[in-house]
Amino acid sequence: MTLISFLASFLPSGEIILQANYYGNGQSSTQMGGTVLIWILFGFIALAGWIVQAQLQSRFKKYSSLSLRNGMTGKDVAEKMLHDHGIYDVQVISTRGHLTDHYNPMNKTINLSEPVYSGTSVAAAAVAAHETGHAVQHAVSYAPLKMRSALVPVISATSRWVMWVILLGIIMLQTFPALLWVGIAMFALTTIFSFVTLPVEKNATNRALAWLSNAGITDVSNQSQAVDALRWAGYTYVVAALGSLATLIYYIMIALGSNRR
Repeated sequence: MTLISFLASFLPSGEIILQANYYGNGQSSTQMGGTVLIWILFGFIALAGWIVQAQLQSRFKKYSSLSLRNGMTGKDVAEKMLHDHGIYDVQVISTRGHLTDHYNPMNKTINLSEPVYSGTSVAAAAVAAHETGHAVQHAVSYAPLKMRSALVPVISATSRWVMWVILLGIIMLQTFPALLWVGIAMFALTTIFSFVTLPVEKNATNRALAWLSNAGITDVSNQSQAVDALRWAGYTYVVAALGSLATLIYYIMIALGSNRR
């Protein structure tokens, strides 16, 4: 992905920007200053996201070449961590793609991408342990995970319509301003989901790193690489949450701007 296309992925859709120009034409100097600041914020967040993605890809490529001394695959690591925590009803399976690893609480499966599932590297072990950390969270009823899981069906339902509602809300801003606020409320759920995800991911990483060290999967020669790999993976969630918040603020500014006309 090029830098330009990556930056564009963080911005509101073109149709919404064009309609928002109507809102911007009647702005006071104070409002215009706020708009400029929010677009500068978009730029910084998008650039940070591109840097994080580039560093993440670089770190995983580097640490994928560092083999564990015990020769355990990602599948082996995940299964051992599960059993060490007394969990025997979660299945570890392989899935296609790169960095597509995830835990599915609905069917209790740890889905590891092919390079992680069969890989014997530090990177594979770190990713496998992180996803297993989510399974451990599920087993102990970790509260933030339960909250995030409860939001999933709501987000799935609203995500299909939220951009259309916001677009129509901006088009009908002068005749039916309440519609835009409905869209903002729908989008706010996505922002809340992004921030609830942060402690879930951080906790899964902490569980993974502690177990990797205590179980002897990693040692003093490669524990720091596992920490580094998961730290950069965690930054992607931080950038996504900040990007969602900035977009939410942008839509709120549009709605508030119509009230000052």
